[in-house]
Amino acid sequence: MNKELRDRLCCRLTFGTAGLRSAMGAGFCYINDLTVIQSTQGMYKYLERCFSDFRQRGFVVGYDTRGQVTSSCSSKRLAKLTAAVLLAKGVPVYLFSKYVPTPFVPYAVRHLKAAAGVMITASHNRKEDNGYKVYWENGAQITSPHDKEILKCIEECVEPWNGSWNENLVDTSPLTRDPLEEISKIYMEDLKKICYHRELNTKTNLKFIHTSFHGVGHDYVQLAFKAFGFKPPIPVPEQKDPDPDFSTVKCPNPEEGESVLELSLRLAEKESARVVVATDPDADRLAVAELQENGRWKVFTGNELAALFGWWMFRSWKANSSKEADVKNVYMLATTVSSKILKAIARKEGFHFEETLPGFKWIGSRVKDLLDNGKEVLFAFEETNCTQQYITNLSCLQQWPVPNASEQGARNPVEYSYEVACSW
Repeated sequence: MNKELRDRLCCRLTFGTAGLRSAMGAGFCYINDLTVIQSTQGMYKYLERCFSDFRQRGFVVGYDTRGQVTSSCSSKRLAKLTAAVLLAKGVPVYLFSKYVPTPFVPYAVRHLKAAAGVMITASHNRKEDNGYKVYWENGAQITSPHDKEILKCIEECVEPWNGSWNENLVDTSPLTRDPLEEISKIYMEDLKKICYHRELNTKTNLKFIHTSFHGVGHDYVQLAFKAFGFKPPIPVPEQKDPDPDFSTVKCPNPEEGESVLELSLRLAEKESARVVVATDPDADRLAVAELQENGRWKVFTGNELAALFGWWMFRSWKANSSKEADVKNVYMLATTVSSKILKAIARKEGFHFEETLPGFKWIGSRVKDLLDNGKEVLFAFEETNCTQQYITNLSCLQQWPVPNASEQGARNPVEYSYEVACSW
């Protein structure tokens, strides 16, 4: 057996707390129809053991726009096969009828009270990759020992079951449900709840440029800006529509900074826009750049964005809370690898700050615990190589932070917030 065959057939994908991620292609160590079917069969077996009401609660499935012509593998097809395995076993499946941002899946899991969910995506990875990202009933990625137990179940279910290949079940089964319209609507309604100056936002002259890096983000970011009262951001035309080849960027990752924002910055200068917002292909990572007075662009790091938005969320909470509101009931969180600036703000203002282990599975689980105990979680984040992801009190999910054009008037709110946050 030559090396390529040995690599493809003698190794298996490792199922971890983030699920699966690998290149698409043939073989047991690649993402393909068979390995996704096997993983879903293992998921079914484990979830049936964990939830006596699994067949009533159901399972959420979402997908991005990735695809590979050479292997005929695409996120949409893998999502349909994931759904088919569960439908064949009598489990209701909430399968999005269109590509969605990754945050929609954990949000839907919690909103629909599903047992779990899967997002087919490789996020900001290279075009050859794909993944199988698992979310538990609390909307957070799975933690140990769930990952190890699911892996055991997968290893016990490597032979495809009857019906597992039948993706037509998606169209014929009465157990298939499309949550797209409901989740899109309620998600944007929840966004409005953390917009404190919508009327002023409608009057601002501030212009935004948005790039979705050939991924899912365009339509949903447009809706998010509308929810906040802003004029629609100007899209980068070459990167607006889905393209699994990511043809205009070597790496579709906003954390790479100016090297991947070239088209965005060029368009911003042409349109006299001062703020650029970039989302990665599955719209769960964010980059923000601002034009400085000296004509240069400042690309904010994740820690800087956390300072901005943490400060803004607390300031807005304080301005809109009753006198009886207890600051001791307010929490913000970050992982141990992130900036301590929110800790410093908490010490000054009197609210609680907590740290978790690195990874959003830990933040998500802790946020859920706090909410269940009546606490108010304003903001949480993890800094990962100049990328910021965060959770608000909406649920255990990441969402796009859009700066409010508030009482600073003509001043750029990003610039103003940064000055204030860094004064602590």
